[in-house]
Amino acid sequence: MIFRLAHRPDLPALLALLADDDAVTDPATVVVGEAYERAFAEIAEDPRNELLVLDEGDGTVLGFLQITYIPGLGRGGGERALLEAVRVRADRRGAGLGRELIGEAIARARARGCVLVQLTSNKRRTEAHRFYASLGFERSHDGFKLTLGR
Repeated sequence: MIFRLAHRPDLPALLALLADDDAVTDPATVVVGEAYERAFAEIAEDPRNELLVLDEGDGTVLGFLQITYIPGLGRGGGERALLEAVRVRADRRGAGLGRELIGEAIARARARGCVLVQLTSNKRRTEAHRFYASLGFERSHDGFKLTLGR
């Protein structure tokens, strides 16, 4: 298995992972619309964003996450890394892949000089919360979201 940045041909597999958290969706069945194309291109071109892929070694996407590097005035002006859309294929969970994926994201954040790695998780995902705690993440804030569209 290897870690790499996502390439455009990975987009259906990434969307398949986001489509269903409890089952494996065949990437060939995923419709990639213009909005997804645009979002992928913007992320790929932005030096403060990475789509980190866990690849079986043959191009098969087993998991991915998005890292956004955020400059800030807090914590001595240090940059922080925000992890979003953390996903591992449902049929490959429990084998340590998520631990490796998050570990690679943390290593990238450290190498960049980040002072903090943060993430949010849906309140209903109690297994994910136990997983993040096992990696050393602490519940420190309550999050709030305001949906503006879609």
